[in-house]
Amino acid sequence: MSGAVEMKLDPQAQAEKRTAEMWAEDTASKAMGMELLEVGPGRAVMRMRVREDMVNGHGTLHGGMTFAFADSVFAFAANSYDYQAVGVQCDIVYHAPGRLGDLLIGTGTEVTRNGRSGLYDVAVRREDGTLIASFRGTSRIVTRR
Repeated sequence: MSGAVEMKLDPQAQAEKRTAEMWAEDTASKAMGMELLEVGPGRAVMRMRVREDMVNGHGTLHGGMTFAFADSVFAFAANSYDYQAVGVQCDIVYHAPGRLGDLLIGTGTEVTRNGRSGLYDVAVRREDGTLIASFRGTSRIVTRR
């Protein structure tokens, strides 16, 4: 018998492999200083330090930066399986301002997956536990890997 047979990975190993592949190509998240801390099937944890170039005219973290951070957490949670998923709808609620120097932790968890759709919640918290934003995203599987 010749040729290599690809072995099926356990769910955790698969999540780590798929998100590592995605992280390698994610220049946007890296440019914002995000770090991928943990992944698992349907979940991801990331962090980001609020820099001076992320602060708006009110002296607080720009809402678009908060959204981009939460969206990246969502993306890694939704792409922790053996397929490529994209966001098709997202909402965010801002609860408290982020401030220059804050270390933000984003925790994304899968609510449900059914067919080609998934639903994910992301909590963005300041390092002290203060909830900054709640994000909900719907994903759609576009290709199997």
